[in-house]
Amino acid sequence: MIRNFDEQLQIFLQNAVTEDIGDGDHSSLACIPPDAKGKARLIIKEKGIIAGVDIACKIFNYLDPDLNMEVHIRDGEIIQPGDIAFHARGKIQSILKGERLVLNVMQRMSGIATQTNSFVNQVKGLPVRVLDTRKTTPGVRFLEKEAVRIGGGVNHRMGLYDMIMLKDNHIDYAGGIEKSITKAREYVHRSGKDLEIIVEARNLEDVRAIMHTGGIRRILLDNFSIEDTRQAVGMINRQYETESSGGISLENIRDYAACGVDYISVGSLTNQIRSLDMSLKAVK
Repeated sequence: MIRNFDEQLQIFLQNAVTEDIGDGDHSSLACIPPDAKGKARLIIKEKGIIAGVDIACKIFNYLDPDLNMEVHIRDGEIIQPGDIAFHARGKIQSILKGERLVLNVMQRMSGIATQTNSFVNQVKGLPVRVLDTRKTTPGVRFLEKEAVRIGGGVNHRMGLYDMIMLKDNHIDYAGGIEKSITKAREYVHRSGKDLEIIVEARNLEDVRAIMHTGGIRRILLDNFSIEDTRQAVGMINRQYETESSGGISLENIRDYAACGVDYISVGSLTNQIRSLDMSLKAVK
């Protein structure tokens, strides 16, 4: 569960509505009577996994609590071209105010959920979990990570505040693996914070150094080859959690999963996606 999701959503809605509507939807104000009512439907144009339906309902409710939403397809369901995800009924001006915001959110979230589901399906039957990363769009990370969850993936850390991840730059600036881990453990003890420590390994020598120092939760095998991943997993021998990251694609993710890692993090779940096509059309 994403921390403070509702709070983040409120902030997002305020900013998004201000950005898009400003001092008014003058196109609608110019030609649509304020009391005119109508109906619109969300039409799916591509096959995939739908995500963002619940958010769409909240967007319309934020703009006009009197809008009625009739949902036909729930988040996480498979969609086909021609499917109708929902109908919205109420003031036409309110429907038009929310049209683009709803489409932007749902198209991107559905693209992420579809991409995630493709990766998850590639490792079906293997005891590994597919993780997202912090490679997200600033300001909407909570929505993108929610889309990953809807697509069958697992959320990694939300930000820099909920986990200690010692990556290559941390290690180099701190003076090496042993010093960085020692300082991290001291920080956790001193601060009293309940933070897991994950340490990135760039090669098998790093893996040995991390294991020698100890006191961490997970070893991140960054940009390892399949053979080196298999060897590293054997060396670690379940003493610590293992995660593969870097260079993961649909073509090789199952090979990495077969090495026995616990997690595989994939940046392209959120930073290299194509939005799913859909449209909101008036029902005459």
